[in-house]
Amino acid sequence: MAGGLHDRVLDVLGHEIAAGTHPPGSVLRTEDVEQRFGISRSVAREVVRSLASIRLVVGRQRVGTVVRPREDWNAFDPQLIRWQLAADRTAQLKTLAELRTAVEPVAAAAAAQRASHEDAARLVSLSERMVATARAGDLDTFMAADVEFHRLVLTASGNEMFAQLHEVVEELLRWRAGHGLMPEHPRPVAVRLHCEIAECIRSGDRARAEGAMRELVAEALEGTLAGLADQQAPAVPS
Repeated sequence: MAGGLHDRVLDVLGHEIAAGTHPPGSVLRTEDVEQRFGISRSVAREVVRSLASIRLVVGRQRVGTVVRPREDWNAFDPQLIRWQLAADRTAQLKTLAELRTAVEPVAAAAAAQRASHEDAARLVSLSERMVATARAGDLDTFMAADVEFHRLVLTASGNEMFAQLHEVVEELLRWRAGHGLMPEHPRPVAVRLHCEIAECIRSGDRARAEGAMRELVAEALEGTLAGLADQQAPAVPS
């Protein structure tokens, strides 16, 4: 019960901070959190500690718990990414696309040079599974393969910092699917590019692996923004 309360309150406050309801410099009093949510002091303190671990707040003597400036936040935390997507989808999607554009193509090129035979074969197998599940319209299995594909490219790069970004990419991929921004049948160009990336990594073609990943990231952003525009368009009277 305490864990459920903690997660619920954390999610509410995290969304509010990301949306600017509690702007930087504002004070979150533990007593106010207790009263607002009807929780114990220990749960309220745990919530504040969780917010502090993401660098959203900081305790200051004789002041209390203060919301930190946005530039201090741990922008790579998956929970924060989720909250920021809820607060401003378009801005956060563009931020994440810029990050992916900077990292994933370079990771794919590095994987073409460093991936083990097992990892390269696994990438090809995952791309083949994506082809089959895309045709069948099995989006759940497609998504699982997609998440694993991008995680493996990042880890196979041999760069431990790239590898730790897999949670960021996974959060974005799952958020997109969970908000109806994936077509019933994934776009053929996206499926083809996954296959091309896998084959280029297996064959050691660094330049093409990088280029294909760059195309894939751009295609994903284009498709997501188009889906958002469709969702926000006013309904046409029948």
